[in-house]
Amino acid sequence: MGLSLLSGLVRAEMKFNLQEPATELGHKVYDLHLMMTIVCGVIFVAVFGVMFWSVFVHRKSAGHKAATFHESTTVEILWTIVPVFILLGMAWPATKTILAMRDTSNPDITIKVTGYQWKWGYDYLKGAGEGISFVSNLSTPQPQIRNEASKGGEYLLEVDNELVVPVGKKIRVLTTAGDVIHAWWVPALAVKQDAIPGFIRDTWFRAERTGTFRGQCAELCGKEHGYMPIVVKVVSEEDYAAWVDGKKKAMAAAADDPNKVYALPELAPRGEKVFAANCAACHQANGKGLPPAFPPLDGSKVVLGPQDEQIKVLLNGRPGTAMASFKGRLSDTELAAVITYTRNSWSNATGEVIQPSDIKMARE
Repeated sequence: MGLSLLSGLVRAEMKFNLQEPATELGHKVYDLHLMMTIVCGVIFVAVFGVMFWSVFVHRKSAGHKAATFHESTTVEILWTIVPVFILLGMAWPATKTILAMRDTSNPDITIKVTGYQWKWGYDYLKGAGEGISFVSNLSTPQPQIRNEASKGGEYLLEVDNELVVPVGKKIRVLTTAGDVIHAWWVPALAVKQDAIPGFIRDTWFRAERTGTFRGQCAELCGKEHGYMPIVVKVVSEEDYAAWVDGKKKAMAAAADDPNKVYALPELAPRGEKVFAANCAACHQANGKGLPPAFPPLDGSKVVLGPQDEQIKVLLNGRPGTAMASFKGRLSDTELAAVITYTRNSWSNATGEVIQPSDIKMARE
């Protein structure tokens, strides 16, 4: 009772503490953090208090002489048993909380979260919203990042596509990565799970209230590490159903005809947008790259060579380098567009148009 009361008083001023919890697990984590801090603080004060008191009271200038004694069985037993009970008292609630955090059984909705350099991909796999997929990018304007404009209230914590979930539902999150290790972390939801290439990790949360909750990648994943925020929007069931309906209609309207044959003026502008969102961070907008880590595309032998080789690189990546696979991140039309753009931009002028059917054939 006392711990809960103290916890409530401490939460009154959150800016100097953890974010205000939005889940039952979040409250447990917060209370656990508070309890551990209090226990460690009491031990610190007690140990150093006794030490400084002993040094001051038994100092030589006060007439005390150094004692000559050896071990004390009673003292040794006490300073072994007491810490053991203290550790057990701390470990019991911590273990219960950790086990609760690992219980991902019986979810209402399952969402696959894929970390990329430097964005997040979301795929709704189970429950309402199944089949919805999108990529979430940082939406903070570049002038703010370059200090050319005043910074907004959610500087570096705003995205173009939020993860939307209904309140009160158990959300299972499957994490993986397409290139390097990332970590999906939303403090208010008490969720933090590494996203490792080639592995599937899982965690879960159940939001108790509606609202917008923000987090970031918590694993140093490259030069744009600080530019891949996470935004989770928790809404009512009615609003969630409306969002799902609208999202599916938008996806259907934006779906590409895989058999369509494009002309260069039609495909290149789209490729420029895909390049800006996925490639420019490494290869630069001018195609000059950042050698040796990120080679230039302007005048590249791969870009100017056989198209099959460039398609292969984008589909499979280059093992041992920063070049990741875009097979699961971009559609056939998007891949065709960005390849067409690179082969006809800067000093490159092949005049070639890569069609979605070419990508489809390479996949198969």
